[in-house]
Amino acid sequence: MIVSGFTFIKNAVKYGYPVVESITSILPLVDEMIVCLGDSEDDTEGLIKSIGSDKLKFVHSVWDDNLREGGKVLAVETNKAIAATAADSDWLFYIQADEAVHEQYYNSILNALHLFKDDKKVEGLLFNYHHFYGSYKYIGDGRSWYSKEIRIIRNNKRIKSFKDAQGFRWEDGRKLNVKLIEAYIYHYGWVRSPILMNRKTEGFHALWSGDAGRNPKLTEAEFDYSNIDSVTIFEGTHPAVMKKLEEGENWDSGIDMSKKHFKSTKHKLLYFLWKRFGWRPFEYRNYVRI
Repeated sequence: MIVSGFTFIKNAVKYGYPVVESITSILPLVDEMIVCLGDSEDDTEGLIKSIGSDKLKFVHSVWDDNLREGGKVLAVETNKAIAATAADSDWLFYIQADEAVHEQYYNSILNALHLFKDDKKVEGLLFNYHHFYGSYKYIGDGRSWYSKEIRIIRNNKRIKSFKDAQGFRWEDGRKLNVKLIEAYIYHYGWVRSPILMNRKTEGFHALWSGDAGRNPKLTEAEFDYSNIDSVTIFEGTHPAVMKKLEEGENWDSGIDMSKKHFKSTKHKLLYFLWKRFGWRPFEYRNYVRI
């Protein structure tokens, strides 16, 4: 069985992406790691090369500013990475630059890859998610977070990144048939110092609105973490690759766990149903579970 890993990244240093940790977390599971490098304003390439793995393979890319609307450029860059994966790979393992896999799930992932390798009805593997917010000790648990997403797909180049690169679909728009596996993706997109978080947020918004994020006065302000709808304490452990970053947390997120900021009574009710009964009605699902 052959597995290719793939990701895309731009300005990892400038925006504080844990891309080294992200890539390193899946290297033991893949035979090659495709990294689509955008035209960065920093030494993102050097940062990733510091990993020192011969599994790394780079694709150099220039992001198209005309594809900002809806984050289309993110899917385009993801698809460039997919196209560069080995033709003889059985599976393609996608990891975004702010995600990581805990080593405690390696066996579960490998078992699923072997189990479904020859079952062509299974077009992808679905992971559960932990979304960290403001701190490595908090998980965002409101309804704004997706609870599951596809991160492993079959090596079929007709499978494409969908919309803003959160998930995948067949090129004709059909959703993938997937199996949920006993593993989590740890998402750290909202864990940085308040200044770095604000800089990243402003830059990310530029993908949609053009010039936003290019005003130094905006990008050097501090991000306000306190208005999150709901967080809960994370009671597990982080992937080993995240240890240094976790220990380096030196900011106060200003989050008051006793306060909830739900947008409406509907959101409050949906939160209650999830916490009390484990039921998430009306949740968006870009996949078909089989």
